[in-house]
Amino acid sequence: MLTLYFAPGTCALASLITLEESGLSFDTKNINTRENEQRSEAYLKINPKGRVPALATDRGVLTETPAILAYIAQMAPAARLAPLDDPFEFARLQAFNGYITSTVHVNHAHRPRGFRWADDQAALESMKAKVPQNMAESFELIESTMFEGPWVLGEAYTIADPYLFVMTGWLPSDGVDPARFPKAHEHYARMLERPAVQRALAREKA
Repeated sequence: MLTLYFAPGTCALASLITLEESGLSFDTKNINTRENEQRSEAYLKINPKGRVPALATDRGVLTETPAILAYIAQMAPAARLAPLDDPFEFARLQAFNGYITSTVHVNHAHRPRGFRWADDQAALESMKAKVPQNMAESFELIESTMFEGPWVLGEAYTIADPYLFVMTGWLPSDGVDPARFPKAHEHYARMLERPAVQRALAREKA
């Protein structure tokens, strides 16, 4: 049995949606980040990084969203969540998810988690002030060069789509109007219609 350790409002939602899409049997454990449970001794034994998501498998624990998403896709090939039989397309998919991880998510994190990079209050405020510009520039790049439509890679829904969905959902809190990016904005609405997304959002609220 797979167990996903997640927290509402985090990027772990992408993994949760993908598990719902996969048809695999899984359980979830909600980590209370407001109580700093991700830094608890018990959780650090599961994921020493003190972050979510973490996915416990029968072979050990996986961390980092792109790795978890790719693992789920490979474990559920019938769900066709990734172009597993096309090395180039699979690499293109990984490049998109890598950009989300290395750039978009980091841009966002400078607002709520600037303490990871600085202690000085003026520096923290400066980082927060830069977030709307950085997030908007990232989405301009996605909109103009990465998003094919109607899904990220084109006609086929993949593990890139829930990851983009999460980032788009964060735009308002980062001071960016999602409507500035019609493709991403429409994609977000399309995602909300998927039963797997609805189930995942219900689990977050449970």
